[in-house]
Amino acid sequence: MSIEPRMLPIGFAMGVTHRKLTALFQQRLSAHGITPEQWSALNQIDRAQGLIQREIAERTGKDKPTTTRILDILEKKGLIYKKAGNRDRRSFLVYSTELGQAIIRETTPIEDSVTAEVKACISEEEYDIMMELLLRIQLHIGRKLGHTELVED
Repeated sequence: MSIEPRMLPIGFAMGVTHRKLTALFQQRLSAHGITPEQWSALNQIDRAQGLIQREIAERTGKDKPTTTRILDILEKKGLIYKKAGNRDRRSFLVYSTELGQAIIRETTPIEDSVTAEVKACISEEEYDIMMELLLRIQLHIGRKLGHTELVED
């Protein structure tokens, strides 16, 4: 028995898709000893050295306690380091280490391969439309929640 797509709740359909994409990414990342959550934070840190924890949380769509836990794990693995901020000693700036930068260089093609899997079952035009719609939904719902930023990978 097949289910009519219009009958599925949007959150359920997006959640199942997200979990399957995350599981595929996790499977492909496993040899590198890093999870998709950790990869996302490390990727943001590597792209913009010197972010504060709040910025990392915003860019990854995670709350503060989850971000703290992820940063602690990345620091223990030697993939990032923290440095006290110049303006506010209570906040710290986060940087990727050489090892962290190497992990991102090695694993970015893995993330690209997950995107390629999605593109393998839809056209380029459908992919572009899907991304535009997802970003539009993200902004709309974010505004309803009082958020103004887009979440990046």
